[in-house]
Amino acid sequence: MNGYAGHVLFVDLTTRKTKSEETNWSWAAKYIGGKGLGARYLYDLLKPRVDSLSPENVLIFMTGPLSGTLVPAFAKYATISKSPATGTFLDCYVGGHYMAEMKFAGFDAFVFLGRADKPSYVHVEDGNAEVRSATHLWGKGAFETTNTLKEELEHPQLKVATVGPAGENLVRFACITSELSETSSHQAARGGIGAVMGSKNLKAVTVFGTDREQSYADPDGFREFFQETVKREILENPDEDWARHEGTPIIVAKAQETGLLPTKNFQEGRFDRAENIDSDAMRDRIFVKKANCFRCPISCRNISEVRTGPYKGLTIDGPEYETIAMTGSNCGIGDLNLIVRFNSLCDDLGLDTISAGVVTAFAMECYERGIVSQADLNGFSLNFGDEEAYLEMPALMANRERVGDILAEGVMRASERLGDDSKRFAVHIKGLEFPAYDPRGSIGMALAYATSDRGACHLRAWPVGDEAFGDLDPFTTEGKAKLVIDGQHRNAAKWCLIGCDFYAVDYPTMSRFYSLVTGREMTSTKLATIGERVWNLTRLFNVREGFSRKHDTVPYRITHEPLKEGPPKGRVVEPEDFQKMLDEYYSLRGWSQDGIPTGERLTDLGIQHLAEGTALP
Repeated sequence: MNGYAGHVLFVDLTTRKTKSEETNWSWAAKYIGGKGLGARYLYDLLKPRVDSLSPENVLIFMTGPLSGTLVPAFAKYATISKSPATGTFLDCYVGGHYMAEMKFAGFDAFVFLGRADKPSYVHVEDGNAEVRSATHLWGKGAFETTNTLKEELEHPQLKVATVGPAGENLVRFACITSELSETSSHQAARGGIGAVMGSKNLKAVTVFGTDREQSYADPDGFREFFQETVKREILENPDEDWARHEGTPIIVAKAQETGLLPTKNFQEGRFDRAENIDSDAMRDRIFVKKANCFRCPISCRNISEVRTGPYKGLTIDGPEYETIAMTGSNCGIGDLNLIVRFNSLCDDLGLDTISAGVVTAFAMECYERGIVSQADLNGFSLNFGDEEAYLEMPALMANRERVGDILAEGVMRASERLGDDSKRFAVHIKGLEFPAYDPRGSIGMALAYATSDRGACHLRAWPVGDEAFGDLDPFTTEGKAKLVIDGQHRNAAKWCLIGCDFYAVDYPTMSRFYSLVTGREMTSTKLATIGERVWNLTRLFNVREGFSRKHDTVPYRITHEPLKEGPPKGRVVEPEDFQKMLDEYYSLRGWSQDGIPTGERLTDLGIQHLAEGTALP
């Protein structure tokens, strides 16, 4: 079928056997690809209540029907599993060129089962796959692993996805690094997806394909629509200027102005050195050039290089706003050179920079409160802004050294082990550390974080763009439930097609591209329904894993400790206000007030049969 390679690769790492199966077309019709189709495969393959780090967990790499085509800004693949950080459904998205290579090699998805008896990697090439030894790569960083495999396999177009020592050591915020080089770095980062890969003794997945032409059901219609869309929605669209010219670092100034820039482990919402790490500083001090993912005209990526000091010459892809905020202001660090170094260490060791920054800031507060000592930290102090100690933290956590062994579990589990009221400043939801938007300055973000299907996540819905950064009142609950739901459905639909977050694409454009590529008719209404269907499916997955309303919460610091400056000065997310939003959210969704999808709603969406054995209201 146009848009699909037509096959899914299954790799049983326990037996080292591989097989190719035809893509499930009935599922593809209902879930498309990416998040939706991956979630459907996971729901079918994974038994309930399986330990996330056991061989029984499933790891999926999934493309979408627009992957590898000319459709602009649809250059990602999804990585899907059960999260070691939260125990929930987990999906992460990786840009670059890897997803196109998967399609060129003849597969819509890779599904990894079981656990290899020794360190291994999987090589995929033109419809074939082989499990090979990776004992010589175990313990190596992502840079060395990537370079070694490229040299050994001698393919100029070879794409490599790998874990670093953090994944091998089952750090619960380990990432998968894809296509790592001095000028390219893409991570499936959140929720410990790299730990799942490491738990399977799977060091890397390499892929190469020679079938590089993708077919279109209506090539002439596609060409015409493509040209007019790129011109109208990207090249001549002022709403895309920020992505094409500055990228996400532009948000530093917005967050500082609105008082929601995470600072010193979310104790404050403004940073006294924000101007040293914002987009102007980045452009003046480290920016080198823009870069793009596969056939993308936006080119949102910033290639940066340290120009002075001990790290002179260090080049990375980034840093993005989330990294700047969580490893910068949130740790009391106001030096871009240090942030670049921290980012590079995380890329090589295989750590999610968002969680790594939050965990480091949490450790800094623990140190200042006397909960963690110098003896726990290999003899160094760890106050906010301590630059040398700050740069020691990635290796300490990735290698699980001393207190790093506790911190590698993430702030939820670390606070449980450290005690002494540290739970009150462990900023997470369901075990996933907060991203870089303080909901005390944007109350809709509290609901978006709490109801996200993978824990605290800013990408499921982004009401801050309409609230603190837009025209809506950021402190009222009115209309926020619908705003969040609309964002969740739209993003779920976009991630079934696997579009980029930096492309503000609407339902009509997505639907038209899908129809022109695949030949299957799609409408805006139908696509929105698919988004809602997928959202209910992942909620059903989480319900099956034991989640309900009591887990859709906001942490103590956000509900009890007011911010001190800016528009949110003196504000918290009032528990009564949050519960009011949550009630409305469940009601609008047609769920019970315990957060369980009802049989009636699932029937409307055509997925009631998936709830067999689950008690539904």
